[in-house]
Amino acid sequence: MHSSNSSEPSHPNLFRQRRWLFLALGVGLLLVTATLGFAWGAVSIPPGVALRIVGHQLGQGSGPTDWPPAWETILLQIRVPRVVLAGLVGITLAVAGAVYQALFRNPLAEPYLIGVSSGASFGATLAIVLIWRLGRSGWSGVSLAAFVGALLATAAIYGLARVGGRTPVTTLILAGVAVNTLLSAATVFLMFSMQDAFQAMHVLGWLMGSLALADWEKVQVILPYILGGLAVIAWHAHSLNVLQLDEEQAQSLGVAVERTKGILIVAVSLATAAAVSVSGTVGFVGLIIPHIVRLIWGPDHRFLLPMSGILGAVGIILADGAARTLFAPRELPLGAVTAVAGAPFFLYLLRRQKREIF
Repeated sequence: MHSSNSSEPSHPNLFRQRRWLFLALGVGLLLVTATLGFAWGAVSIPPGVALRIVGHQLGQGSGPTDWPPAWETILLQIRVPRVVLAGLVGITLAVAGAVYQALFRNPLAEPYLIGVSSGASFGATLAIVLIWRLGRSGWSGVSLAAFVGALLATAAIYGLARVGGRTPVTTLILAGVAVNTLLSAATVFLMFSMQDAFQAMHVLGWLMGSLALADWEKVQVILPYILGGLAVIAWHAHSLNVLQLDEEQAQSLGVAVERTKGILIVAVSLATAAAVSVSGTVGFVGLIIPHIVRLIWGPDHRFLLPMSGILGAVGIILADGAARTLFAPRELPLGAVTAVAGAPFFLYLLRRQKREIF
């Protein structure tokens, strides 16, 4: 299946050490990428100075400061929370994609398959049309409506797909396609009903994804949902490995299949809804990143999940850096950058891959 897997039985310790090494390298790559994210922008800040400013803020530096005060404000109030938010969104989407690809036993599954994206888009659009924003304090009405819309859409799809106490994968996918199509059409209808061009542009910008409004408040609001969802997913990593077999075999090996699927769908939906509520729709990350990790390092979810999360964070930070620097001071939509980078690469992978993945 995978060349890397063939060494596992004969050299288990070496195989395990290689995985830890790759994870360590991935963490190092994430730290380097985050540092570059701190430095990138319309106002260029040298990476070394950016690290010194962050260290000084954390109490790790002493002595006089030799950087402009404006740099400290830009870095600590704008760029650092934006990079942190980008990392959280990337981790969530990549891990969610890995979980859905395992649950559906389909490498083309992605985090938006069962309603998160369409529900969030409809909720955000409805908020913009009806209430614009609830206020400047607290979580904005648009983000809150997107979060609630994503959860309600996922709950509706799961409820429609459940038959006789079971949730067949095929029925779940078909229900997802139907509800996604309905909500997408409703979102388009709401956009055409707008009289204010600024509102329509705001909806379009949200639908294409952006982290331009990132701040520490958004990080604090979504962090509990994302950490909680990821913790539940990590706890079920072994069960995801067993679920790669058919459901009857998994049941015979002691996995409560329906209960596990329900728990994982709730955890993934909660974390993804929180991420999408602040970033808008960002495509391809949850599809491509776990696909790449699985092709190179195999399908063991005890390694696949953390490695996908690390590379997902790297991908979103890089994409967001490109979005805000390529045409500075104007920003490209984040979803457009991930699509331009991801679609051709994914087509290349499909052309190169000659064997079954699962």
